Amino acid sequence: MSTVPDNSTALDTNTAGTPIRFAVIGAGVIGRVHCRALTNLTGAAELVAIADSHPDRAATLAQDFGITHHTDDVTALLARSDIDAVTICTPSGLHADLAVAALDAGKHVVIEKPIDISLAAADRIIDAEKRSGRTVTVISQHRFDKSTEKVLEAVRAGNLGTITSAIASHAWWRGQTYYDSGDWRGTWALDGGGAIMNQTVHTINLLVTAVGTPVEVFAHTACLAHERIEVEDTAAAVVKFASGALGIIHGTTAAYPGLDASLRLFGSKGSAVISNDELTFFHENVGPAPEIKLSSGTGSNQVTADFALDPSDAGLGDAHQRQLADFIEAVQTGGRPRVGTGDARTSLAVILALYQSARTGLPVAL
Repeated sequence: MSTVPDNSTALDTNTAGTPIRFAVIGAGVIGRVHCRALTNLTGAAELVAIADSHPDRAATLAQDFGITHHTDDVTALLARSDIDAVTICTPSGLHADLAVAALDAGKHVVIEKPIDISLAAADRIIDAEKRSGRTVTVISQHRFDKSTEKVLEAVRAGNLGTITSAIASHAWWRGQTYYDSGDWRGTWALDGGGAIMNQTVHTINLLVTAVGTPVEVFAHTACLAHERIEVEDTAAAVVKFASGALGIIHGTTAAYPGLDASLRLFGSKGSAVISNDELTFFHENVGPAPEIKLSSGTGSNQVTADFALDPSDAGLGDAHQRQLADFIEAVQTGGRPRVGTGDARTSLAVILALYQSARTGLPVAL
């Protein structure tokens, strides 16, 4: 469950229907995604400023989006009265410091995944969130895909029956040039991990949301296809859930030329498969499931053309836009965003337990 507090005090700076004024902190690739998503939310959001520790990068991104103000001084940025919210798009290990500073300055906060790279850092954010009364969301944009919404609706309604097992897999490729593109990439100190922390985190969030409370993780990790990085490019883990369900986490950035990210969910009355954000298999039973004596085939697929992935939803950005719209609505109404800090902390706890298990060779209880 999310630990996001009641945000009724957020309405002292914003009223429903008033555009939320944003600053983006971090002018890298993901910062550009946030800028594009915010500028597309016409009437709901206004992009006011860009900040980055490299002034030239901040200036370039600001110019590209027609923004006058850009800076490398985050303290001065957070002191501005014309900024209601910030989105944090910096290296992962810097998230907590920036989020806490922003919350203490009275800003609402969007944090790009992961929430940070340690539970202590996550808890600092949650504590600042509670004392500030401001709204915080952590990016998990695939929670806003229509495929995910359909599957979670079926889970909540009991139409998949007892969830027995699930597989969360990210089989992607990242070339050596990706890791060489920044001295923070592939480091424990700022990246916080490799394929699991930075790529599979998305599918882990979906896994936990669909299956429930994780209680134990056992894992192995390896670096098999890259050089000059401290972290894993390949990992496999078994997760035990409070319900008794078992899950598999598989993550790699060493699957040339890059395959899919998928969630496979299996239950006693139905099953579902999401691949690259698209619902490719779905079978539910609203009432009792008809008896099937023996089946080892593909089953009866209930996916129709209505569930086909719209071309506009392919690629990076549109799901971010939907999550940012959800965040804005929460700020304006005093409600809670769909993805809260508690959700993000749980996903991080699974990842850190996976790393601890890989180091020790032992299962790790959550």
